[in-house]
Amino acid sequence: MASGILGVIGGSGFYSMPGLEGGARLEINTPFGKPSDVFYKAAVEGTEIVFLSRHGSGHRLLPSEVNYRANIYGMKLLGVEYLLSVSAVGSLREDLAPGDFVLVDQFVDRTFLRPSTFFGNGIVAHVSLADPVCAQFAGRVAEAVKAAGSQARVGGTYICIEGPEFSTRAESEMYRSMKMDVIGMTAMQEARLAREAELCYAALATVTDYDCWHRDHRNVEIGDVLRVLRENVDIARTSVIKLAGALSSNTRSCACSYALKGAIITERRLIPQKVLEQLQPLIGKYLQAERG
Repeated sequence: MASGILGVIGGSGFYSMPGLEGGARLEINTPFGKPSDVFYKAAVEGTEIVFLSRHGSGHRLLPSEVNYRANIYGMKLLGVEYLLSVSAVGSLREDLAPGDFVLVDQFVDRTFLRPSTFFGNGIVAHVSLADPVCAQFAGRVAEAVKAAGSQARVGGTYICIEGPEFSTRAESEMYRSMKMDVIGMTAMQEARLAREAELCYAALATVTDYDCWHRDHRNVEIGDVLRVLRENVDIARTSVIKLAGALSSNTRSCACSYALKGAIITERRLIPQKVLEQLQPLIGKYLQAERG
């Protein structure tokens, strides 16, 4: 029996997960609005998987329009403990070529239009984000990618930009001078919110291009991005299946499951009742422990 449910958020090119079609199709409303799409849930290799298309069916949502809070809250409501984000990135390094996989472990945030916390409106919490990726879970993902017949570089810094435009050449060169490894538009908010939701989080990035800095390669175009994604999506899907098998006998022993412990600093009697009810799936166990 699975010890924890695996959530998968599929990005550009990764819009569905074969094997889940016969499972549950779940429409969820959250206090933060509607998620990007319906959730699909089914058992695969002894582990329940919940899949969500980040940009919605037909790729309808800009990176800035994705309701990250609703997506992660929905995963929490469905019992997810492990969350794998799969997304397309540009490479800012010569040795990370289109077609490569990278398990990033650090992020730099250059977004400015997106809510990135469940807290506020009368309640304050400060979680640690020094290490935004669960090292234990990421290790499992790396093993799954290898079992799927490929390799994923473990470690790297992902710079998250607002988009939807790709970088200017000057920006791309600046990010390279800052020692960034890959560039994308979506993973930062997911990492922040997954930590607040006490999920084990890992980000599997598939390199599709060299952004626009590489003189020997033409500037990034969406057609090239989608071509590489089509070539890699089967590996990503197979990796998820291998990962599900590996998690079927796994028990969480990392600090992710109690990331909110001691993080809520607001005096409890001052927290609005409506906010308490909205955040019950996230903070309920701590309030219950305090009462009793």
